[in-house]
This record gives sequence, structure tokens and C-alpha cells, in this order.
Amino acid sequence: MNAIRIPIEDVIDLHTFRPADIPGLIEDYIDECIRAGFTSVRIIHGKGTGLQKARVQELLRRHPQVLSFTDAPSEAGGWGATIVELKKGLAPSRRIR
Repeated sequence: MNAIRIPIEDVIDLHTFRPADIPGLIEDYIDECIRAGFTSVRIIHGKGTGLQKARVQELLRRHPQVLSFTDAPSEAGGWGATIVELKKGLAPSRRIR
């Protein structure tokens, strides 16, 4: 299967991805956002039971290029999305799973 290239934006909605793909997706997304020069991004994980949010935030907690993260303001998704502050510059990627 060939990879599909999509433009990197400062928001990603995880609703369209399989849960099993989320760890690698988050890592690749953050790496590409840093390459693109973003210092702040929003990850939409949904509200649901909170399981996906917890999973995403654990991945963020372990990612070496993440400075901090917090729930999005209510107008940007509230607790259904996470705002991530990224370090500037590019560091070698490492698997965070």
C-alpha cells in the first residue's frame, strides 16, 4: 500500500484514523509540524469516554519535541481537543510507542 501525502496543517482530526494507527500518526505529525515551523498545534481526539484523549496525551507526554499541552478552549473543541506547544527546531525522531 502506498502512503498518501497530505498537507501538514496546525490542526489534525483523529476521527478519520484507526485507533491502532494513532501512535505512529501522532509521532509523524509532530515531526512534520516542527519541520513546517509550527510551534503550536491542535489535536482533535473527540470527547467520548476520554480513552482516546488519555492515549493521545500519554503519547504527547513522552514525545521529546513537546513542550506542553492542555485542553483546547471551548471555542476550539474544549476537552475534545488538545493544544500542543512544540519545541523550535528539528531533533531526530524517536519512536514513542
